[in-house]
Amino acid sequence: MNSINGSVAAREKTEDSEMQIEKEIRKFIMENFLWDEEVNLSEEDSLLEKGIIDSTGILELVGFIEETFHLKIKDEELSPENLDSIKNILQFVQNKLNVSREGLASDSMRV
Repeated sequence: MNSINGSVAAREKTEDSEMQIEKEIRKFIMENFLWDEEVNLSEEDSLLEKGIIDSTGILELVGFIEETFHLKIKDEELSPENLDSIKNILQFVQNKLNVSREGLASDSMRV
């Protein structure tokens, strides 16, 4: 496989992964905080300002993220910049997953 085809395949895999992560996050929010299926929640809507989620809900969301994506969220990461919209959550999870993968890759190189 040449490098162009390889980079296209890698980008498509990343996009599929992003879509799957977003789908899981949206499903969790819909099933746990929005019982009205008629509600149209955009990826940039503030979950706090719209009253969809409260402080207890944030803790439930953090538990879901940690369990589903095998991540550890630090107290200092509990901020609206990371957890107040689907877009922010998706970006936060992706960044954490990338850091986790990079750490595993560098650890395996030290062996």
